[in-house]
Amino acid sequence: MNQPDFAKALLDNTLPTPTGLTDPQGRPAGKRFEIYRNNVVLSLSDALADAFPVVEKLVGDRFFQAMAGVFVRMHPPKSPVLAQYGAGFADFLATFPPVAQLSYLPDIARLERARIGAYHAAEAAPIDAAALAALTPAQMADARLGLHPSLHIVSSPFPVLAIWQKNTDSPDITMPQGGQDVLIARPEDTVEMRQLPAGAADFLRSLQAGKSLGETIDYCSRSPGFDLTENIGGLFEASLLIKIT
Repeated sequence: MNQPDFAKALLDNTLPTPTGLTDPQGRPAGKRFEIYRNNVVLSLSDALADAFPVVEKLVGDRFFQAMAGVFVRMHPPKSPVLAQYGAGFADFLATFPPVAQLSYLPDIARLERARIGAYHAAEAAPIDAAALAALTPAQMADARLGLHPSLHIVSSPFPVLAIWQKNTDSPDITMPQGGQDVLIARPEDTVEMRQLPAGAADFLRSLQAGKSLGETIDYCSRSPGFDLTENIGGLFEASLLIKIT
């Protein structure tokens, strides 16, 4: 028996027990292997349910377990760290025919995955607004703003933040029309989420990409409704700015 064959059979219940696999008495271990195989798939499915609780709630726990089993067999883990498992789940949902009518579901998964990324991100201390205010206009234009490593942005044509809130802590929320750009970050102990104003997602993505503040302002000023003062203020309000270079 070799490890690749064992790993392949472990997540494919159409394959037979690997040759040479025996129990402590030296007998063929077919039944033991079947139990182990089922437990592995169940454990990974449970890990997905823990990572994507709103997705599970939206489709129902029995359907989720069946769907997760399909994902697990198609996408075995590449790391022993279960917290990292499920990175491709949103893309899987986008191509999984049984949930095609729930067109918002992949973006809900992206939101929940971003929450995990924010939770496990490195710590970083925010800087005071005075550091930016002390720059000359020329220095400010050339400045590159370092943002908190926990920062994630999910943009969707659906009101994904409202859907997530309605299925967690705000069941009475009024569902807005249209899409939402959502900021996910953990500047302190708790993962926070908030809807971004017009142009803010592009503003933050430009800064994350290493563009200077001047380049970012020039790019975002073309977006209708973009408010520079509001967006700069939002960086400090959310404790997202950690350095200026």
